[in-house]
Amino acid sequence: MTTTPTIIFDFDGTVALGDGPVLAYAQQVAVELRSPEGFVDGIRRTLAAGGDDALDGYDAVRRAAIASGADAGQLSRAYLASRDQLGTAYAPITVPAGLAQFLANADAHRILVTNAPAVRLTEALAALGLAGLFDRIVTSAGKPAGIERILDELPNDGRVLSVGDIWHNDLAPVHRRGHATALVGDFSDPDAVPTFRAATLTALLPQLREWLTDSTLSVPTTTLTEG
Repeated sequence: MTTTPTIIFDFDGTVALGDGPVLAYAQQVAVELRSPEGFVDGIRRTLAAGGDDALDGYDAVRRAAIASGADAGQLSRAYLASRDQLGTAYAPITVPAGLAQFLANADAHRILVTNAPAVRLTEALAALGLAGLFDRIVTSAGKPAGIERILDELPNDGRVLSVGDIWHNDLAPVHRRGHATALVGDFSDPDAVPTFRAATLTALLPQLREWLTDSTLSVPTTTLTEG
């Protein structure tokens, strides 16, 4: 009997797109720091420049906040306040084109794994048109260790593909076990050796469909371009 393959998806920056949540976080940090104008503008410039050496937009905000004197309590309050705005006009998000159809038709166990808390996640998925399209949702996952725990729960003979925008958190643990990975987004990591790579998840969907239907598909790094 063939084991159903598993696809693991990250949320922020992979399934939910746009700078809205990151800028909402920056705005809440700015409130904590009492400098809303300059701080948020600085984050906008960092994002426009590609994030420097940050892991993602949230890491860019964290680094800038610490450099501006924010402590752990302020960061935590700011982050939770920004998650209360997820998917609203204050923290808008969009869905990759074609993702809903892919999930609806995928013959796979579909898992959504995020380090974020469950705050407004149900509402956000509904707004993105993805309600009911994941078989399992894991919040506050504590990646990368959280990915390891999920892999431990899967059948030993099962095929696994992990899709995310941060190599260290989303993909490296899966790669180390010999499974396939798909890296999306513009934040670079010199250690990243994904099976597939593209700027957007939409560009990767044909390769993900091929992976689902071809169990012999090899896993060299493949870079895709838009257009």
